[in-house]
Amino acid sequence: MRSRLKLIVSYDGATFSGWQSQANRSTIQDRLETAFERICSEPIRVHGAGRTDAGVHALAQCAHADLPARRYTPDRWVSALNGLLPSAIRVMQCRFVSQEFHARFSARGKVYRYRIWNAAVLPPLESGRAWHVVRSLDFDRIAAAAQEFHGEHDFRAFSANRGTPESNTIRTIRAVRVRRAGPCISIDVEGDGFLYKMVRMMVGALERIGVNESSAREIKARLQSPPRSAISRGRTAAPADGLFLVRVRY
Repeated sequence: MRSRLKLIVSYDGATFSGWQSQANRSTIQDRLETAFERICSEPIRVHGAGRTDAGVHALAQCAHADLPARRYTPDRWVSALNGLLPSAIRVMQCRFVSQEFHARFSARGKVYRYRIWNAAVLPPLESGRAWHVVRSLDFDRIAAAAQEFHGEHDFRAFSANRGTPESNTIRTIRAVRVRRAGPCISIDVEGDGFLYKMVRMMVGALERIGVNESSAREIKARLQSPPRSAISRGRTAAPADGLFLVRVRY
């Protein structure tokens, strides 16, 4: 009988083509599956809690894999996998779980964080980890407008087309927290699920409000009367490299 191993994975997404395996592309899932195959001498499928796009980072992505035997303890799996993975990907924790657990289908919600660096100069160590916005942002306007996203809404206007239309674009945002520490503005969004590029579209709308090119009324209008398609004017997706998957809730 195979054993199911749950993993908490952290990664810098800057040099990868996202989480999901793609032909002739370097992805997080590909690297993990290659490491497992080298250890187990057979192909091992890794299931993630969700897909992060190219350039997006994770502090605690969750995944699971079904292994042929309990040859290692969880701590030994951590060191064995990290010994084969590139330094930009690290397995932080492992533990064996029941077959009823599924990294994706058992998830009850996710927390994402978006970071904006609002100053004339972006420090080198922030490159690839924050959206550099030079124009002055009105923090109070952003913080107030962000609360319009709270609750259950149709987020079609805050999503992009991945190729296959979403059958259900209703999502519930449980909390939006906006903080400022010097030039860094952090926007934490917790919800039961997210559409393709949803957080980046939300942040793009908030940035326009922060530079006084829009208002909270526009967010409210788009949530109340979303367009029939995800394509509409006046939308901006914030760059991928400011986005972090912080936590998956079970």
